Amino acid sequence: MTNALIEDLNWRGLLYQQTDEEGMASVLDQEKISLYCGVDPTADSMHIGHIVPLLTLRRFQLHGHRPILLVGGATGMIGDPSGRNEERQLQSTEQIDRNVDSIKKQMEQIFDFQTENGAKMVNNRDWIGGMSVIEFLRDFGKLISVNYMLAKDSVASRLEGGISFTEFSYTLIQAIDFNHLYNEYNCRVQIGGSDQWGNITSGLEVIRKTHEEEAKAFGITIPLVTKADGTKFGKTAGGAVWLDAKKTSPYEFYQFWINTADADVVKYLKIFTFLEKEQIEALAESVETEAHLRKAQTVLAEEMTKLIHGEEALLDAQRITKALFSGDLKSLSADEMKAAFKDVPSVEMPKLAKPIVDLIVDGKVSPSKRQAREDITNGAISINGEKIRDLEYVVDEKDRLDDEFAIVRRGKKKYHMIHFV
Repeated sequence: MTNALIEDLNWRGLLYQQTDEEGMASVLDQEKISLYCGVDPTADSMHIGHIVPLLTLRRFQLHGHRPILLVGGATGMIGDPSGRNEERQLQSTEQIDRNVDSIKKQMEQIFDFQTENGAKMVNNRDWIGGMSVIEFLRDFGKLISVNYMLAKDSVASRLEGGISFTEFSYTLIQAIDFNHLYNEYNCRVQIGGSDQWGNITSGLEVIRKTHEEEAKAFGITIPLVTKADGTKFGKTAGGAVWLDAKKTSPYEFYQFWINTADADVVKYLKIFTFLEKEQIEALAESVETEAHLRKAQTVLAEEMTKLIHGEEALLDAQRITKALFSGDLKSLSADEMKAAFKDVPSVEMPKLAKPIVDLIVDGKVSPSKRQAREDITNGAISINGEKIRDLEYVVDEKDRLDDEFAIVRRGKKKYHMIHFV
């Protein structure tokens, strides 16, 4: 079974670097192990770029191994220099605690905590927060040379521009984490993104130097996910795609995945979903032979929205999508409309009654009064899903959703939002 897991990870393109490929394969063949992945609470939500190592950890759990989820209440106060060219802004303890709580809830959505190999969640502030400076320097500072740390990419890349001692020490603090989990839970493997290689190998070095017997611990990194056109994965015009429904609504989340390019969709099905190889290969064939049906994108959007937000949120996202496709906006609530039309062109207007012709010209829906009248007469204008054909119609409080906004549609697909202030 374990060999099948490694083969599956390779097939999905999820193995970038391994510290001892044969040694780890041997351990996985012989026993069920504990392994971990860490997330620093630098924000009050993870985004989709964070979850690839976590989903990989979940694959190990599905094969009988036990995941340990480390939320970095201590390391989050320091700041990881990996992949950055400038210092992080330090956050208050209170903000980090709020971030920790939010991230824990998101992890609970992905992992199983109830079974025999149920996931365990830990916070490294529990063992690092009370450590004295003397203890840190004597017990761990002696184990790693400055030369060793300078050779790490995360440090070396920052030397010219400058790096604080705080961030310089980060790799050693994360190494303490791996050593602690090895001692307390017999945690044998750390999984991280490709930028975590230096931190992972520092952990292995500390484990090696603090154990008399031969320590059998390993590290795995996951490749950086990229798009076929070379642009950054996980970004939209509105910014990052967050797991928090308040930051990225389930509808927006669903739309992100369903708009995946044909060139990327099979790769994302492999990386992000738990579909079997045969299912993905069938969807890959669909991309080749009937791309216009977008079956692969639909399955990807369904699987990811259900995983992160649950079945009910998926059904809501699908319902909103269907309503927008058919133009039946009347079936949507004000909140659903607000989410669905978050990124359409918008203008602000005072909360005053306004003739329909003036509203759609001032709202830049139609370019002129003559065109506006023509659009209305032809039935091309709708407000909140209601077609308006009366040139004398007055838009007032009855048309303001939540007394805040109205959605104006011109033709089949051109939407505008009017914000009333």
